[in-house]
Amino acid sequence: GDKIIISVPTGNFGNILASYYAGRMGLPVKTYICASNENKVLFDFFGSGEYDRNREFHVTSSPSMDILISSNLERLIYHVCGNDAERNAEFMAKLSSKGKYTITDDMRKQLDIFYGGFCDEKQTSEAIRSLYEKTGYIIDTHTAVASGVYNEYRKKTGDDTPTVIASTASPYKFTRSVMTAINPDYEDMGDFELVDELEKLSKVKTPKAIDEIRNAPARHNIVCEPADMWNEIKAFLIKAADTP
Repeated sequence: GDKIIISVPTGNFGNILASYYAGRMGLPVKTYICASNENKVLFDFFGSGEYDRNREFHVTSSPSMDILISSNLERLIYHVCGNDAERNAEFMAKLSSKGKYTITDDMRKQLDIFYGGFCDEKQTSEAIRSLYEKTGYIIDTHTAVASGVYNEYRKKTGDDTPTVIASTASPYKFTRSVMTAINPDYEDMGDFELVDELEKLSKVKTPKAIDEIRNAPARHNIVCEPADMWNEIKAFLIKAADTP
């Protein structure tokens, strides 16, 4: 029955919403930490009550969180507006027409269980490096955002409640970003060299899918200019039609 905290790297608000539903079903959660990258539309929302997608879009090392419209947030808004579908639809209509909406103060009070934070690219890399140096454990860029925001939360609040950090991807999926965060000297190595180094450092075997890519024969090797793409497609279709 002891309370826990859950920190989730969040772009589309899916995994953290699942955590929220787990809490409604009885999991004793004290705080849900909504961790964003530089596309911090959710961080701003929890701080101000205004959701505004009208902003610069950033391409980051945690691409699954590079999102300005968090579609699953609609489900949370539905609950805090009294499970009123028509009212909820009005907020979403404003998002579509104006790119933003603002919830009421009463609705914001119901979101006190959420804490919003964000990591920029430098902080994300630091979270990967510091955890590896302290423990030898290697995390991917998305998990690093959740870890970095949790560390910020703990420093800011002094809250040492046991915390679950949702790890949502393998470091092997973002090998270059992960390895250069640990040591910038890795930047000069090739992709598969980095995979081998990651296996050595993490002591976790390279996923089979990556090994298959390493050894797979090239099936397509055509390079063309954009203006020639249609002709290449037609040639490919003709060849495919003639193949038994």
